[in-house]
Amino acid sequence: MAKITLQGNPIHTSGDLPEVGSKAPAFTLVDKDLNDVSLADFNGKKKILSIVPSLDTPVCALSAKKFDEWVAGRDDVVILTVSADLPFAQGRFCGSENVERVKTLSMMRSRNFGKDYGVLIVDGPLAGITARALLVLDEKDTIVHTELVPEIAQEPDYDKAYSALG
Repeated sequence: MAKITLQGNPIHTSGDLPEVGSKAPAFTLVDKDLNDVSLADFNGKKKILSIVPSLDTPVCALSAKKFDEWVAGRDDVVILTVSADLPFAQGRFCGSENVERVKTLSMMRSRNFGKDYGVLIVDGPLAGITARALLVLDEKDTIVHTELVPEIAQEPDYDKAYSALG
C-alpha cells in the first residue's frame, strides 16, 4: 500500500507500482468504441501508461494534451491514458480537446487494472479511482520506468518518462 496525498491530505493505494525490470501485468480495458483492449494489442511498441484519476480534471487533461503533442511523429511509441472515466466521456474529451494520438482506456468493466498496478485508491473521497502514475514499457512489456505522483494535483515528470524510452 502506497501513501499519496490529495490536496495535502493522506490517502492510500491498493499496493505498490510494479518494479522496474519486471514484466507489466496483462490487462483488458475498454476503448472509446466499447471494445476490449489488452496490453498484447500493442506488442512491438514502446508504451507510456499514463494513469490518471479522471480526464475531467485540469491536471489530467493537461497531461493528455502534453502526451498527445509529444507523441506526434513517434510511430514506435503508444501513449495509453487509463482512467475510471466512461469511454463516452473519454471520447468527448478527446474530441473537444483535439487529442488524437493518445489512446484512452477505461476501467469501466473492472477495477483489476488498478489493483494489479497498485494504483487503485482505497480511501478518501477518490476511493475507487486511480492515483496519478506513469509507467514506461519497452517493446517487450518490460517496465523501464515508474512514477507514482506523490500529490494527485501535481503533474508527473514527463522528461524522465521520455528519457526512459531511449
